Formats: sequence, C-alpha cells, structure tokens
Amino acid sequence: MNKKRTSAELQRPDIETYLGQDKFSIVVLLDNIRSLSNVGSIFRTSDAFKVEEVILCGITGTPPHREIQRTALGATESVAWKHCPDAKEEVDRLRIKGYRIFSLEQCEAHMAPHEVKVTAKDKVCLILGNEVEGVSQDLVDLSDEVIEIPQSGTKHSLNVTVAAGIALWELYKKFGE
Repeated sequence: MNKKRTSAELQRPDIETYLGQDKFSIVVLLDNIRSLSNVGSIFRTSDAFKVEEVILCGITGTPPHREIQRTALGATESVAWKHCPDAKEEVDRLRIKGYRIFSLEQCEAHMAPHEVKVTAKDKVCLILGNEVEGVSQDLVDLSDEVIEIPQSGTKHSLNVTVAAGIALWELYKKFGE
C-alpha cells in the first residue's frame, strides 16, 4: 500500500518562513492574461517553484480578487508581485538588471523547455501571453529566446497555466542542479 503523506509529513514552510527563504532568480511576466483563475493558478505554481516575482502587465487582473484567490490558495501572499501597465517597459527594466528574456510562444526559431541552457547563477524572465493571442509580437521581438512546448495533438496550444507549469518545472530543475 502506498500511503498518502499528510500535510505535516510534507514539511512545507509556513508563509513567514517561506518569505525569508532565498528564491530562484526567475520572474514570471504575465502579458494580458484575461482569466483571473489562470492568474491565481500561475501564482500557485510560482509558489511551488520558488519564483522570485510575478509581474502582472496590461489587462492582467491583480490581487486581491476572489477569483484569483480561489485558485491561488494564498499564494498571492507568499509570492512577490506587482502590476505594471506596460510590459515592454518592464522587459527593458529586467534586461538592464541582467535578466535573460524568454517568451513561451510558438515561433519559427524556438527551443523545447528541456533545451534551455541556464544555471542557478542566471536571471530569467519567463513571459506568458494572453489565452487567445499569446505573447505579443513586440515582446517576442524583445526576447533573447523563445521556448515552445512540443505538442502532437490536434489543438494548437496548451492552457497558459499548463504551459507555465511545464516551463517553470524545467527551469526549476536547472536552477536546483
């Protein structure tokens, strides 16, 4: 029998402890995400993978909001975040601070998530785009690299939260090495 572990057995830190822990130098930039449930889910995934900050740009909703909280389950309290109306300005600011800019999008020139070459010493900004339009071409043009998740089905894309989870898991593995 494979017994499920209890919350106590998982030994997760409380929020105060988590806030005091070092985070990986990964910033997630949300470019015009429409769904507040998607925003909340990305916060929760960012908490799981020790993301440094979530930047909410354009029309992306911001906490506190009931719909965000429903999927974030408190992660808006454990993950640093800010709202910035202009994503291009924010990308420029991050580049000046030494961040490599990665868009998660379907483009001619791309790499799969496992092919990304980063180490724990790197600073990374992962741009996630609108559920219908994706990452804007302007932001793709500002990116150092584009990550594309290989797919074999009939649909053209994954839900932004699923795609975020895949990309952040691959980055988390590389930062933890």
